[in-house]
Amino acid sequence: MENSRPELLSLLPDELSVLMASLGEPGYRARQLFEGLHRGLPPDEMTNIGKATKEKLRSAASYHLPEVRKKLVSKLDGTIKYLFELADGNCIESVLMKYKHGNSICVSTQVGCSMGCAFCASTIGGRVRNLNPGEILGQVIAAQLDAGERISNIVMMGIGEPLDNYDNVIKFLHLVNHEYGLNIGYRHISLSTCGLVDKIYKLRDENLPIILSISLHAADDSLRSRLMPINRRWGIAELLDACREYYRSGPGRRISFEYILIPGLNDSPDDANKLADLLNSCLRADGPMPIHVNLIPQNKVYGREQADPGARAADPRAFAAILERRGIRATLRRRLGADINASCGQLRRESTKYGGAAPVPPLKELF
Repeated sequence: MENSRPELLSLLPDELSVLMASLGEPGYRARQLFEGLHRGLPPDEMTNIGKATKEKLRSAASYHLPEVRKKLVSKLDGTIKYLFELADGNCIESVLMKYKHGNSICVSTQVGCSMGCAFCASTIGGRVRNLNPGEILGQVIAAQLDAGERISNIVMMGIGEPLDNYDNVIKFLHLVNHEYGLNIGYRHISLSTCGLVDKIYKLRDENLPIILSISLHAADDSLRSRLMPINRRWGIAELLDACREYYRSGPGRRISFEYILIPGLNDSPDDANKLADLLNSCLRADGPMPIHVNLIPQNKVYGREQADPGARAADPRAFAAILERRGIRATLRRRLGADINASCGQLRRESTKYGGAAPVPPLKELF
């Protein structure tokens, strides 16, 4: 977002210290401000900051917490889907999921997406712009305020490709992990990518023990290129080389693979064996490595159906069993929020800002 004034939610404590010093304020004000912002308090509502300081901040910096424009609550499992409006009127989505071990939020990193994956609603209409760090963080804060419950886990798997907004995403990770703020541990954060190989190597060098989640969805380049245009730039072999290097670069590195089961296209026993062959040969060629595949039943997205309408879905448990027999841990993702279309992208499309559902470009235009 173009703005000559710094966005307060995007600033780390040391940056806030510089800002406060420029306003003639003592250094300790920076920590007070940081802690208040991360509790969801606008500067004007902070009782430990004086009126004169608030006026200085109003002139020198901007503040905006994403606003809940629409909220859907699942009657099945309590999952909450938010349509958030940003300061410029653009909308993004977040999903709050409730588990026994704590609350997890799926956040967006961009307004729209330019990756063009054939099964995804988020890419319809392309990428509008990147989110700044405060806008990503703001989704966590706003959802936590609305739900009245602490969020302990973050999944960066909403609208947008996180590694396509690299610098802002890395700064968000430092913000959300900071001890003066939400203090969410890196090991409780998962970053999903469709496979920007150069950025995976860059992320490796950040030495952040987050979970790297790879959207794979196919075991051969022909099918993956059809589903995911990014595969035409970096094929599966290059992607898995980067994954192996990421895992072996330091202790505590974890990688998982996302695999959408598309009836008649990639969900047969043969497909399961091809996937096992691929992962075992590419990832374990130079030593043992834990491999986890998260199997996802395909969500229906209007205009993005890939399966033959007459194809019958194979038993996902049989697919998982084959992977398990081949030494690969496999789990079936629970379909949380099934009654509210909890997968990202669809609520934004239906927003009145876009005049209802945007037309779906034919797939041939995406490739």
